[in-house]
Amino acid sequence: MPAALNPRQRLLMGPGPSTVPARILKAISSPTLGHLDPQYIGYMDETCEMIRQVYRTENALSFPVSGTGMAGMETVMVNLIEPGDEAIVMVNGVFGGRMKDILTRCGAEVHAIEIPWGQSFSKQHFADAVAAHPNAKLLAVVHAETSTGALQDLSGVGEIVHQAGMLLVVDAVTSIGGHDVRVDDWGIDAIYSGTQKCLSCPPGLSPVSFSPRALETIDARKTPVRSWYLDVTMLKNYYTGGGGRAYHHTAPINMVYALREALAIVLEEGLDERIERHRDMHLLLREGLESLGLKYIPDHSLHTLNCVAVPDGIDEAAIRKRLLTDFDIEIGGGLGVFAGKAWRIGLMGESAAEKNILTLLAALDKCLR
Repeated sequence: MPAALNPRQRLLMGPGPSTVPARILKAISSPTLGHLDPQYIGYMDETCEMIRQVYRTENALSFPVSGTGMAGMETVMVNLIEPGDEAIVMVNGVFGGRMKDILTRCGAEVHAIEIPWGQSFSKQHFADAVAAHPNAKLLAVVHAETSTGALQDLSGVGEIVHQAGMLLVVDAVTSIGGHDVRVDDWGIDAIYSGTQKCLSCPPGLSPVSFSPRALETIDARKTPVRSWYLDVTMLKNYYTGGGGRAYHHTAPINMVYALREALAIVLEEGLDERIERHRDMHLLLREGLESLGLKYIPDHSLHTLNCVAVPDGIDEAAIRKRLLTDFDIEIGGGLGVFAGKAWRIGLMGESAAEKNILTLLAALDKCLR
C-alpha cells in the first residue's frame, strides 16, 4: 500500500496553480450530489451567475466547461469554426500559438499575425489584420499571455473586429479575477479562462461565455461540431435548460462547489478592489525584483504574471530548484524562446499578498548571492 497522502505545503508563486484557500478546500469536500439533483442545479445556476458577474456580461450562456483552460480554448474554437472557414490569430507567445494549432485542427485556414514574444499588439495591428483578411470569421487574441507576462489592451478592438463582420475571441486564463475584463463593454463574443490562477481554485474547470452573436453563428453551422463532449448546441440545454435539464455528461460536482466558493470570495472582496490589490502587489514585487538587478521582459507587464530576464551567468533552473527544495517556493521558468532565459513569477488570487512577496524576495536574494 502507498503511504498516506501528505503533500508538502508550498508557496505557489509560479504561472499556476495559485494557493487555494482553506474555505475552498472545505467546499470541494462537501457531500457529492447527483448532477441532475435540483439542489445541485441550484448551486450550478448560482455559479453561472457569478461567472457572468466576474466577466461583466449579460450573456445567458456563461458556464464552466468540464476541463482546464485548454478545454475552454478548444470549446470556443470547435463550436465557432467549420472546415474551410478563415480565422485570424494574434500570436505573441505560446498560447496564441496554441489557438493557431487548435484552429488548424478544426479545418480552418489560419492567418497568424506574429510579433516578437513579450510585445503587445497595437490597434493598427488589429486594423491591418482584418483589412488583409476580410473573409475571416473570427479574430482570436490572448488578453494575458502567460508565457511572456505581456498584457494586451483590448479597448476598441471589438469595434475594429465587428466593423469587419468578424467575431472577437479572447483568452483570459491569467487575467480573470486579477485584471479588468469587460466582456460586454469590449464587444467580446467568446471568452474562456481557468480556475487555478487568479480565482485560486483547484484546476479542472474553464469558465466560458458566448455572446448572442456567437450563438447565432453556432446555430447557423452547416456541419456538426467536431467534438461531441464540447458541443455547445447540446451543453446549453444542460446549463440554460430552465426546469428541464437535458443530460449531456456527468458534471464535476465537487469542482463546481469549489468554483462557486472561489467566485463568492472574489465578489465579496469586490472586483475593483481585487484588481487594485493585484496591481499594488505587482508594484511591490517589481520594486523588489528591480532592486535585485532583475529586468522585466514585456513593455506592458501583467500584474498577475511577472516575467523577468535571468541575469547572464545564472543557471535559472538551479535557482528554481533551490527555491523549491530549500524554501518551498515555486516559481516558473521560461517557455519557448524564453526557455532558460526567464523566470515567471505569479501573483494570483490568494498568492498575491505582501507577506508572500517579501518571503520570495528574501529567498531569491539569498539564492542569487
